[in-house]
Order: sequence, then structure tokens, then C-alpha cells
Amino acid sequence: MKKIKEIAWLTLLALVIGILVGGADTLFGQGLLWLSDLRGIYLWFLLPFLPIAGLFLVYLYQCYGGISQKGMTLVFEVGHGTESRIPKRLIPLVIFSTWLTHLFGGSAGREGVAVQLGATISHWFSRYFPTKNASKIFLLMGMGAGFAGLFQTPFAATFFALEVLVVGELALEALYPTLVASFLASWTSHRLGLEKFSWPLTDSISFTPLLVLQLLLLGFIFWLTGKGFALLLTYFKKKSLAYLPNPYQRIFLFGIILSLALFLLHSGRYTGLGTNLIETSFAGGTIYFYDWFLKLLLTTFTIAIGYQGGEVTPLFAIGASLGVVLALLLGLPLSFVAALGYVAVFSSATSTLWGPSLIGCEIFGWTYFPYFFLVCFVARFFKKEISIYGAQKVILKQNK
Repeated sequence: MKKIKEIAWLTLLALVIGILVGGADTLFGQGLLWLSDLRGIYLWFLLPFLPIAGLFLVYLYQCYGGISQKGMTLVFEVGHGTESRIPKRLIPLVIFSTWLTHLFGGSAGREGVAVQLGATISHWFSRYFPTKNASKIFLLMGMGAGFAGLFQTPFAATFFALEVLVVGELALEALYPTLVASFLASWTSHRLGLEKFSWPLTDSISFTPLLVLQLLLLGFIFWLTGKGFALLLTYFKKKSLAYLPNPYQRIFLFGIILSLALFLLHSGRYTGLGTNLIETSFAGGTIYFYDWFLKLLLTTFTIAIGYQGGEVTPLFAIGASLGVVLALLLGLPLSFVAALGYVAVFSSATSTLWGPSLIGCEIFGWTYFPYFFLVCFVARFFKKEISIYGAQKVILKQNK
């Protein structure tokens, strides 16, 4: 009877968390879309003020951030038990700072914000569930709900949350509540008007020995790209900190360089999330062979010098645009390889397998799961310790 009561109470809390996080995701996501549209209209007026916006962003975190300045690292530390709380102030700080980054043209993502929002909201409820592992379970519920509410891919969000804290381990004890919270968050954000990106593939693909070899090659190239993103992000963080230890000087001076680069390189083509590159990749528009590299370069630089936002949506854009280039070289359908790149670069950069494979299914179609899984398996297979998440832990099998 006690177990039944616990499951019932956990289910109720998961439902509440899903609705709350879905609502928060909608507020953040709709605001971000509106500001992105505004930036598109007034780009040449707003982009020069990116360094000034950076100064204000640093001021906010220096004066009011406290432990919240750790961002995603704090979420991971709570998951690993080295920190015990996530301050509620993180929510307005991360929302506003990401809005600011995108309004003035920074090249960044959004999923990190959604995951932090969900984790902060959900973890607060752990005090009402008296079990020894409540902190981790509720943290994962929030992470999954935050991802699901923003992208409306609940299966992918659930498994991404379960596998991202510790590579090589699935936190299956949190599977049921995380799935419930993720579905409710996805449903809530959809009902509140946040749109989901989906592109059902129609290409007829059959497994052949040649195709398998091509998929393995693609997986390896996407592995290089995702790991390159993670390594370059770390490199830029270290070098920018070494050159300019003062955060105000760092974000202002490097922000000037960033705004000039974004201005000169195709007139703002690489600002914001990168959804323009994603849409162009699948709609048959013009993709330059270097689009993926410039988006990678500018996104890692944006985040490294102190601007806020996530990495996943730019990773989707990098993978999709690179996929178009590789499809032309290999003679494969453009949309099919773009979809493979969309999920596999994400898989490589985060050292996760099931989340990326499932997000491919939920966006492009479940019949393509074998292809997504194979390419993601290769993209995640080597050097799992290299990731965009510095606080991520890795279980490495030891040879006996």
C-alpha cells in the first residue's frame, strides 16, 4: 500500500511539474522567437550593441547570480550530489540573459535554458517526496520536461535526461516520472501555442553493403564535428580567460570581434539559433560548403566569451548543413543525410545515444530509426569523455 501511495504521489507531482515547466518553456520560447524576429528586422541597428549587451549580462550575473553563474554545471553538480540546491533566481537570470544574447545577434542555442528551467522548478518539489534519491529523480524529471516542452519530443527528452549525467549509465529509476513530466510539458507547450519543428522524410532507403559503409563514414565525420565543437568550446574558454581574466573586458572586447564577424560573414546569416540553416537544409535552399564550420566557430566563440544560451540547436544546424554537403559528395538524398547530421553531431557533442536517436524519430519519422541509431552509435563510440558538458561523468569499461 505504501508503494502504491508513493507512485500515486510521484505521478501527481510529475503531472504538476510537466504543466509548470511546459508553461515556463512556452514563455521563454515564444519570447525568444519574438525577439529573434525583431532582430531580423533591425539587425544592423542591434548587432553593433552586442558588446554593450554583454557588459549588462556580466553585471547581472556578477551582482545577482551567486551560485547560479554555474548554469548547466550547477545542474550536473546537483545530479552528482556535490551541490544540494538550485536557486530560484536562476530562472529569470537565464531567461533574460539568453533573450539579451539573441536580441543582439549572438550565435547560441536555447535547450540549455530549458533544461535549467525544468531542473530548477522540478528540484524544488523533491522536498515533498521522502526518498533518499528524490533529489536526482526530480532533477531528471525537470531536465526531461524542460527539453520536451521546448522541442516537443518527449521520448527523446526523457532518454536524454536519463543518460546525460553519467555517460554509460541510464538512470532507469527515474524513467516513469520523467516520461510523465516530459509528455505533460510537451502537451502543455503545444496547447499554449509553441510550435514544434518536424520534417517527415519521404526518401525510400534500403540497407545495402554500400549504404552501411556510407553510414559508418558519415558517423565518423559527424563524430569529428561534434567532438571538434566540444574541444573548440573548451579551447576558446581557456584562451579568452587567459588573455582577458576580467569578465567585463573579455565580453566587451571579444564581443566587438564577434559582432564584426557576424556582420561581415553573409550579413548576419550565423546569428541566433541557426534555424535558418536548418530550414534551408531541408527546404532545398542554398547551403554553402562552409556554413557548418562558420556556425560552429561563431557559436563556440559566443558561448566561450560569456554570452548565454545553449548549444544543441546550433549543433542541429551544423549537422544538417554539413549533411547537405556530404549528401552531394556521396550521392545520397539531401534531406536524409541532413537528418542524420542533425542528430549525430548532437550525439557526438553530448556523448549521448538514445536521446539523439529518438529525436530523429520524433522529428523525421520512426521508420528511419535504424539509420539514426547506427550513425549515432558511431558518432558516440569514441572519446566519450569529450563533451560540451564539462561536469558530465563517464563510465569507462576497464579491461580485465
